[in-house]
Amino acid sequence: MTEHQTNAAAPGPDAPQDATPGIAPAGVAYPKTIKSYVLRAGRTTTGQAKAFAEVGPQFLLNYQAEPLDAPAAYGRTAPLILEIGFGMGEATAHIARVRPDDNFLCCEVHEPGVGALLKRISEQDIKNIRILRHDAVEVIDNMLPEASIDGVHIFFPDPWHKKKHNKRRLVQSPLIAKLASRLKPGGYLHCATDWEPYAVQMLEVLSAEPTLANTAEGYAPQPDYRPLTKFENRGIKLGHGVWDLVFRKK
Repeated sequence: MTEHQTNAAAPGPDAPQDATPGIAPAGVAYPKTIKSYVLRAGRTTTGQAKAFAEVGPQFLLNYQAEPLDAPAAYGRTAPLILEIGFGMGEATAHIARVRPDDNFLCCEVHEPGVGALLKRISEQDIKNIRILRHDAVEVIDNMLPEASIDGVHIFFPDPWHKKKHNKRRLVQSPLIAKLASRLKPGGYLHCATDWEPYAVQMLEVLSAEPTLANTAEGYAPQPDYRPLTKFENRGIKLGHGVWDLVFRKK
């Protein structure tokens, strides 16, 4: 089981019934039928609900179909890092703490996960996170202009293990090209997965994007800012691997 199970690509609710999952019908752009998430069932705890009420107004941003005013949203100007899907927010909170000079824009639609991260923000007095509870593809399309962000994190997206479902995976060429266009020169894209076939696909897709360059020969060492989560530790004890990929904008 991976940490993040909500940031996987899937057909939108208005997709034609005869559309192949993960493939846009003729004449329809990729983002119109691909979502960056699949909603999972889950229950919001009392603590998470309290965090929504107490700190949600400060740290939750409303989706808007216009460029994000980051200085206004964060109250400062700083490098902006987009995270697509953060699960329960364990790694996100850690990274925000160890990188206080960066601003983190985090997209997640799973309510218990959003509540869990808000709870961590409150308990750990984190100031540099803002959360958008909205489809990341639409956020990228409408709120993030070209060359507007300094980094992207995609950690443990749903691997869609079955071969017939592989096309639902988040990391595919159209999305990576879109993300690359939003990166400033020198900005980075960091993906991680614990499913080796998906790691292979990630490496192929990222390597094929002409505006990105690999920072390693193949897979990258785990950057020191990304912590080992309880899910990774459990997997490592079971003999599973974890693969990191870090590419930079040329």
